[in-house]
Amino acid sequence: MSFFINNNNPNRPGPIVGNPLNGLCEKALIETKKVFDACLIQTTETGLVLQTTGYSPENPTLPLTYISTEADQTNPATISDVVITRLTDRPNFANVTGTVTVPLIVTYRDANGVLGTATSSVTYPVNAILFVPQPSLHPVSIEVTAQLRSQIGTYTAENTFTITGCLQIILKVVATVLLLIPTYGYPVIPPAQVGEGNVCPGIFDTPIFPTPINDGNNN
Repeated sequence: MSFFINNNNPNRPGPIVGNPLNGLCEKALIETKKVFDACLIQTTETGLVLQTTGYSPENPTLPLTYISTEADQTNPATISDVVITRLTDRPNFANVTGTVTVPLIVTYRDANGVLGTATSSVTYPVNAILFVPQPSLHPVSIEVTAQLRSQIGTYTAENTFTITGCLQIILKVVATVLLLIPTYGYPVIPPAQVGEGNVCPGIFDTPIFPTPINDGNNN
């Protein structure tokens, strides 16, 4: 089984049924990345010129026929040249600007009909008003998540494609902080639903998680 297969144990993730206060047992202190504000930028860009490298397979036979472009999921987008300008009439807000770079995978078919891919990237300037906390010992940073998709484009020159694509950017104000949150304690991790396997009773008797403090004064 798993958390969600043939498992009725109440100590598992999933939808809450009944009173959400039932089962709360501790206030846990966790270190995590907190998102203070975020916004979504969506735009359709025409005439994007992509310079391509990293052909796979190497040395395709020209000319190439464009198929599509996607953001490279193994190489996340980044933001550079970030400037945070606080608003004088709204001191907890700021104008956030920067340049987002989105790595791309371009798919094509060469003159011999061989399907291949190449790497590229696109840059896009961002500008948004966001809530930015006042300076503290835990510094705030700006992060991005981005996606680009295109099925319209042409091979316009050697190592060059010109495309029309839909670009989506999520701009986030984040900081690594300590948060005190209510929890239901540790989950019960069920055995995997697989074929018969070797069982080692009594060998793995160490608890999966550390024992929480319970001195009677946790209220």
